[in-house]
Amino acid sequence: MKRRLAAAAAVGLSATLALTACSSSKSNTSGSGSSGSPITIKLFGADYGTAGTSNSTQTYWQSIADAFHKANPNITVQVQTIDWTDFPNKLKTLMQAKDYPDIIEGDAPQAYAQAGIAYKASDVLSASTLANLIPTFAKQGDYQGTEYGIPFTTSTRALYYNKKLFAQAGIAAAPTTWAELQADAAKIAKIGNGTIGYGMPLGPEEAQGESYMWMLGAGGGYQTDGNYTVNSAANISAFSFMNTLVKAGDTEANPGTVDRKTMWSDFAAGTVGMVGGSPAVVPIIQAAGKLQSSDWATAPFPGQTGTLTDPLGVDDQIVALNVHNEQSAIQKFLNFAYQDTYQAQFDSLYDLLPATTSAANAEANDPTFGAFVKAIPTSSAYPSNANWSDVSTKIKNTIGAAVDGTSPATVLGQIQQFALSDGS
Repeated sequence: MKRRLAAAAAVGLSATLALTACSSSKSNTSGSGSSGSPITIKLFGADYGTAGTSNSTQTYWQSIADAFHKANPNITVQVQTIDWTDFPNKLKTLMQAKDYPDIIEGDAPQAYAQAGIAYKASDVLSASTLANLIPTFAKQGDYQGTEYGIPFTTSTRALYYNKKLFAQAGIAAAPTTWAELQADAAKIAKIGNGTIGYGMPLGPEEAQGESYMWMLGAGGGYQTDGNYTVNSAANISAFSFMNTLVKAGDTEANPGTVDRKTMWSDFAAGTVGMVGGSPAVVPIIQAAGKLQSSDWATAPFPGQTGTLTDPLGVDDQIVALNVHNEQSAIQKFLNFAYQDTYQAQFDSLYDLLPATTSAANAEANDPTFGAFVKAIPTSSAYPSNANWSDVSTKIKNTIGAAVDGTSPATVLGQIQQFALSDGS
């Protein structure tokens, strides 16, 4: 598969909103203020499962919408979910066509807040629901000191490793440093038969996540004090080291073309020694049926000089748009949707972590996911700049080139230039 390159003429979401928000309509003949009159609100979200199956997120949200409608007969919630791969482009198309949903799940809120079309979180959540959000991720929805985004689901990252391959390669324990990871990956790759030492998915699905774990390991990251530093010396150092792994044959071939789902499936098939992952790797392992629970384990992700104390923490947020004057209906629905029972149901379906404190406390001692939950307080989240959505897409589509033959300094420099020129 050829690497996807971002078109130079592509209009980013931030620019799209800037062009369309001023002409958006904030009126609706079925407004929330009309007591008892029929109201329809639209929810547009990412699909974490498989469309057309029982684990499709369309089914999840529709079940909540149906239960909510039963309790609130005058309010109908129309649900549409889109596969993660197509989600950014479909959302941009909706914005350009001014076909605004009332609720978006799966995108950062800052661009909408900057455009003046987002409700504050406090406008669409009760005080008790707002206070129940996990603070680490609640602050990620901030724009100019005000919270607009609402975390809905979260996860943290760890190193998954194949204990059978470790034993076969004579490795006693999980690596804690890059040097140890490199030595272990080389030993596993030498087993042969297509075995991969370390899986490094830098394809367009979630390259920004894999990259961030390595940047953090070098003491870098996407920002310093709120300012983009994508091409910092630490980040260039991280990618230079990643290049040594690729060139030595200790990873899969052409990592910039390989997506996370593929690499996680390869780990589950027993052909990959190590891979970074979230709790969502677990059901993939279980479904493959190749590895027993005793055949694999997780450990903190290695850094340059020791394991990460601030691992990648990810949350997907909800943002409510103030374009149809349906604040009351949106608030009723979101308070309903944030019940612990639905948080637990979502986590169970997709092996993710909750966004509410009460639901997280209930999972803290889970034998499989408890360690991931406990890592949340010290985790490092993505930037919350208004243009992060556009920058993230740029990273997904281009950063893989930094290990596929192009100088890391060149690739990271181009991303840095884009970040600074795209309304940051």
